[in-house]
Amino acid sequence: MILHDKLNEIVPVWRERVRKLLKEHGNVKVNYFTIDQVYGGMRDVEVLVTDISYVDPATGIRFRGYTIPEVLDKLPKADGATMPYVGGLYYLLLTGEIPTTEQARAVEAEWQARAFVPVHVENVLRVMPDETHPMTLFAQGILALQTESQFVKRYSAGMKKDEYWIPTLEDSLNLIAKLPVLAAMIYCKKYSKCEMGQADPKLDWAGNFARRLGIANKEYEDLMRLYMILHSDHESGNVSAHTVHLVGSALSDAYLAFAAGMNGLAGPLHGLANQECLGWLLSVRERFGGVPTKEQLEQFANETLAAGKVIPGYGHAVLRTPDPRFVAQYEFGKKYFPEDELFRLAELVYQVVPGVLKAAGKAKNPWPNVDAISGTLQYHYGVREFDFYTVLFGVSRALGVTANLVWARALGLPIERPKSLTTAMLEEIAKRET
Repeated sequence: MILHDKLNEIVPVWRERVRKLLKEHGNVKVNYFTIDQVYGGMRDVEVLVTDISYVDPATGIRFRGYTIPEVLDKLPKADGATMPYVGGLYYLLLTGEIPTTEQARAVEAEWQARAFVPVHVENVLRVMPDETHPMTLFAQGILALQTESQFVKRYSAGMKKDEYWIPTLEDSLNLIAKLPVLAAMIYCKKYSKCEMGQADPKLDWAGNFARRLGIANKEYEDLMRLYMILHSDHESGNVSAHTVHLVGSALSDAYLAFAAGMNGLAGPLHGLANQECLGWLLSVRERFGGVPTKEQLEQFANETLAAGKVIPGYGHAVLRTPDPRFVAQYEFGKKYFPEDELFRLAELVYQVVPGVLKAAGKAKNPWPNVDAISGTLQYHYGVREFDFYTVLFGVSRALGVTANLVWARALGLPIERPKSLTTAMLEEIAKRET
C-alpha cells in the first residue's frame, strides 16, 4: 500500500528528529513552557482551573477542600447506611457546602424523579452486537439520551449567556439520574441476560444502582456509595475530565460532552487500570494456587520488575503517601470480608510491594492508588466482568465533570483553543536559545 510504504520510510526519520530535539533541547523554554512540556502532553503544566477538586500530594484528593476521611465523616447518611448519600456529595461539589440530611435527600429525590430512560435508548442498545464493548454501549446510550437536552432547546429558543448554567444543571441532573439505569441495561445485555433489577423507591441513588445490577445486599449498597464518591472527580487534567471541559467549552450540551469524556475514559491508559490491577492479583493467585507467602510474593514482584513489567495499582504522579481512596476501600474490605482470599492477597501486596519498589528505585511514590483494590471489592460481591468496571467508573465520574461543566457555564468560561507549533518552529527556537 502506497501510504503504508511511504510512512514506513519517513516515520523512523521523524522519530529520531523528535528524540534528538528533546534530548538536546528539551529544557529550552517556549514562552512559559519547555519543549519537553510542549511535546510531553502538557504534563504538570498548570493551565487549568477547577474549584471542585484538587490532588494534594500529602493528603490526596480534596473535594471542595475536604479530604476523603472528612467527606465520609461529614456528609449525611441514610438510616442504617455506613456510607454517605451520593446526593450529598453532589450538593457539596456544586455548592462548596456540606449539606444537611434534608438537602442531601432533596438531591436524591430529584434523581429518583428523573430516572426514566426513553425506549429509543434501549432500542439503540438492543440492536448492537453482543460482543460490543460495554464502554461503546455506554457512550452510545449517552448520545441517544441527548434528545432530552434542555440546554439545546433553550439555546435554540434564545437565552442570555448568564443563563447557560441553568439548563446545563437540568441536563446534568437528568443525566446523572439516568446513568445507573443505562449502566444496568448494559450489564444485563452483556452478561446476565436477565431482567434488570427493580429499583426500591425507599432507597437512594447508589443503593438502587446496586439493586439494578441484581445485587440486593446492604453491604454492596454501601460499597456502591463509597465507590461513587471516591471516583467522582480527580482535578480537571485527566483525559475524561479535560475532554468534557474541552467539548463543553464549545457549548456542546452535557450529553455530548460527557459521551466524549467516556470515550477518553475507555482508553487503556486511563480507565482500564482497575481491571488490570485485578487481573494481576488473579494471576498471582493462580501462580501460587492461593495466597503466597511474603517471601514468595517479594520474589515474584522482583521478577516482574526485572522482566520490564510494572505492578499495576502502585505509584501516583502526584501523591507521596498511600492514596486515601485506596485506604477507604481497604478499610471497607477489612471490616466486611477480611478472610476473602483475594482481599488477603491484596492486603499482602500492600505490605510487600511498596518496599520492593523502593529498593528497586522504580517509583517516587511506591504506595497504592485507588485502582489497586477497587476491582477486588467488586469481585467479592459478584461483579466479576472486568470490562464493566470502567462503566462503573464512568457513572461516578459524571458527578465531578458535570459539576465542573455547570460552573464553567456559570462563570462564562471561553472556548478552549491553545496555539500549536510545528517541530521546525521548536527547532528554530532551540537554535536561537543555545
